[in-house]
Amino acid sequence: MIEEEELQSLVPHRGKMFLLSRITEYNVDKRSLVAEYDIKKNCVFYESKIGGIPGWVGFELIAQAISALSGMDGRKKGEKPKMGFILSVSGMKIFIPVFPPDETVKIKIIEDYRMDMIYTYYGQVFLGGKTAVEAKLTVMDVVNENEFFSWESRRVTGKGAANIERK
Repeated sequence: MIEEEELQSLVPHRGKMFLLSRITEYNVDKRSLVAEYDIKKNCVFYESKIGGIPGWVGFELIAQAISALSGMDGRKKGEKPKMGFILSVSGMKIFIPVFPPDETVKIKIIEDYRMDMIYTYYGQVFLGGKTAVEAKLTVMDVVNENEFFSWESRRVTGKGAANIERK
């Protein structure tokens, strides 16, 4: 089991945006992981009007589990946690609309497809042993976020993406 303190060394998320409490199972070689999150009122997504965290946040729970698996893989290679981007969320189904405080959700992910730095994962979130959310996420690892976000490193010389020149 990997607890919250060690988990923070695996993912770039911090503070109220950190949505994992522990990893209970993982297999880096099979690209699968099971994590848990203890629902807290201080979560950035908590809404007092509905008395919990909206079910749609399930995709972010899945994304952070993916980030943790990526961090574990990187740690084996001596790398720091990489920033990742969600490219798409598809087939998302929400069966439980609200995650109440003081409950624990279980998050399961498994890699479905991989091409270069782009991966597709199937993920599920469970509450009280019942499926709360399921979705397929396509994500991308970013090796150097400073270069990725630097507009100064690109110069547009004409119309369209085909005319972008890198310095």
